[in-house]
Amino acid sequence: MTLPFDPIDEAARQWGLRWKGVPAMHAVTSLMRVQQLVQARLDATLKPHGLTFARYEALVLLCFTRQGSLPLGKMGERLQVHPTSVTSIVSRLVEQGHVVRVPHPEDGRAVLAEITDSGRAVVEAATRDLVASGFALNALDAEQLEELSELLRPVRREAGDF
Repeated sequence: MTLPFDPIDEAARQWGLRWKGVPAMHAVTSLMRVQQLVQARLDATLKPHGLTFARYEALVLLCFTRQGSLPLGKMGERLQVHPTSVTSIVSRLVEQGHVVRVPHPEDGRAVLAEITDSGRAVVEAATRDLVASGFALNALDAEQLEELSELLRPVRREAGDF
C-alpha cells in the first residue's frame, strides 16, 4: 500500500517538535529505509541463482584474484565482515559447489577458499541480472549514482573503511 505522504518527512516533522538534529535523523532514516529496499531487490535478483548478496560478493572477490583463491582471513578483511561470517559464507558456497577449501601452500595452518568453474559461471549469470536490474538503484542516473557514492565516502572514511 502506497501512503499519501512520505512517512520519513512526517517523522522528521514530529522529531523537530521535540528534539534537534532533524537533518541527520532524516538522512539516516532515509538511508536505512533505502538499504532495506535495495537489499530486498538484490536478494530477489540473486535468489534464482541460489545466492545471497554476501555469497555473491565472496565469489566476485575470488574472481578478482589472480589464482581464484584467498585465505579466509584475507576474505574477511576485504569483505569487511567478521571471521565467523566468512566461515559461514564459504561453507554455504562449498555446499553449493561454487568454492572448494584447499590447504594453503605456504602456511600449514591456513585454508584457502578457491572458486570453482561452477562458481565462476554463477557469478557471470548473477552479474548479468544485477547489471540489468541497475543493482536495485535504477531510479538514479549515472551522475546521481556517482554523487551518492561521493556523499557516502566521508562516512566510510571516518569509520575506518580505508
